[in-house]
Amino acid sequence: MRIDEAIARGDEPTFSFEFFPPKTEEGERNLEAALAELSGMDPTFVSVTYGAGGSVEQKHRTIDIVASIKERYGLEAMPHFTCVGATTAELRETLDRMAAAGVDNVLALRGDPPEGQSEWEATEGGLTYSRELVELIREEYDFAIGAAAFPETHVHAESPESDLRYLKEKVDAGAGFLMTQLFFDNADYFAFVARAREAGIEVPIIPGIWPITNYKQIARISSLIGSKLPESLLRELELRVDQPEAVTDFGVAYATLQCADLLANGAPGIHLYTLNRSPATRAIMSALRAMAPWRGAVPV
Repeated sequence: MRIDEAIARGDEPTFSFEFFPPKTEEGERNLEAALAELSGMDPTFVSVTYGAGGSVEQKHRTIDIVASIKERYGLEAMPHFTCVGATTAELRETLDRMAAAGVDNVLALRGDPPEGQSEWEATEGGLTYSRELVELIREEYDFAIGAAAFPETHVHAESPESDLRYLKEKVDAGAGFLMTQLFFDNADYFAFVARAREAGIEVPIIPGIWPITNYKQIARISSLIGSKLPESLLRELELRVDQPEAVTDFGVAYATLQCADLLANGAPGIHLYTLNRSPATRAIMSALRAMAPWRGAVPV
């Protein structure tokens, strides 16, 4: 199933979940348990992140997990794919491996600098921009291509305007849908979509939502990627800082309200960061499907 075609049908919003390749036996068990639980939520698709800066074996692990999800659970699964640490020939080899595994969709990303490096550097003989990766995939393969978008502007972008210009280049190169980085203020998403439409970007823009289950974790992640925590949200989290279960309960409630508002105002779907755990995602999905806030919404 091509994700761009599933979104285009538009009869119901898409729901998708993000997983990452585990590095330990306990992590393997967590992933298996999450997949077993969340496959029953009937997502439109799931995605699996890519081992940026890791070995070839780690990167191929993403494809192996995608193939396993498709075979064992009957779910559409999409690998993330980056330019990091690979020549153009090596990128083609990995894309060939994806095609052989029955992959239909790819999320094309530049990727972050490997751990220990603060600045992005292209691999000799490789690619520099995600636009170039999109072009390579479009010209030589038959995958539906997704790309990343940044409602609060990419942390390394020169300006919001340049960030939007680069995004349009990715779409013009062949990206058929966009998935956003996490954000916590829906006004940022809607303002970003409006600016994207004014810039001539017409493809669907799926919001990425991170259910907060750990205060220190989200504070660190937000700082790294330049995503702000609204004062009202931060205040409520700080009131619960010594109550981990209360943080999770509040975080799930906040994410549910975020998703309901997004869908009621025309977002084409929701992409949930699961962190390879099922309870928060199951709770949010169950509430959304009971409420069906998208009924009567006008697409953005």
